[in-house]
Amino acid sequence: MARGLNKTANTSAATRTTNTVRCSDAAADTAKPGVLGGAVLASIDWSQPWFTPWRELGEPTACQALQQQSVAEALNANANANAKTVVAKREANDVKFVPQSALPDNQAYEDFIFKTAQVPTRDGLHDFFNGLCWQRFPLAKRRLNQLQAAELEAQGVRATRGPVRDALTLFDENVVLMHAPDAVWAALQARDWLRLLVDLREQWQEVHLVLFGHALLEKLVMPYKSITAHVYRVSNEINPHDEAALDAWLARDLQPAKLATKPYEPLPVLGVPGWCAANADRAYYEDAKVFRPKREIVGKTPHEPAT
Repeated sequence: MARGLNKTANTSAATRTTNTVRCSDAAADTAKPGVLGGAVLASIDWSQPWFTPWRELGEPTACQALQQQSVAEALNANANANAKTVVAKREANDVKFVPQSALPDNQAYEDFIFKTAQVPTRDGLHDFFNGLCWQRFPLAKRRLNQLQAAELEAQGVRATRGPVRDALTLFDENVVLMHAPDAVWAALQARDWLRLLVDLREQWQEVHLVLFGHALLEKLVMPYKSITAHVYRVSNEINPHDEAALDAWLARDLQPAKLATKPYEPLPVLGVPGWCAANADRAYYEDAKVFRPKREIVGKTPHEPAT
């Protein structure tokens, strides 16, 4: 075991408890949550470090959804109940959650939200976490929707999304926001996993992570080693613990030209120090099937990350 491997990354409600999540890919395919009914909300372990920042909003909403048998109704009730602590601080959070059946067959999902301020919501984990994200980061979510709607207006619905819509979808579904020292970010960009997660482990106490992508959160209900997020760097000038400021910064920073470059870096999230008991051992990071080396792509400009 490498020296210092018990250091833990910070979250907005950090935990130092030992996690017993399944850290191998054995039977991962059977464990991945699919399109499930509302009862699966009861299986969320809110004590896990990736869920603790979501617990204040998420746990009562999940309980209410189970009681009402409606994720949309629970999200609306939760928004009203938490207006003083969450919604009232962010004037943009005026969307309502409606059943999926409210979406017309001939209208794109993003266009419907943009024009009606209503979010079609199915009874399952995916849309549950999407709704929580709307409530926690309303300005960023509205900005993502505005950009999606603008791209749809300009390009129409096509077989392929195009670079901006593709980047928007990746952000919405799978992004982790990272506020980190320069040395940590440089090691992540280089895919130098042993330096990033072993040699620089002490510096992870200065790293602040926010799991934003709702598909990523859905996967982590039943975690497995190879779950990989797209990391988006938060400016060092932003206080990551001030979520209202972080939300406002994201709304400003999300620009089509930047998104078209896909400004993301991959990170297997169970490699985050302290997020899996097995990653206290250096050998955990020597699994090249998960912690893959960077591929150099001919023709990439220096600011464009390899994928």
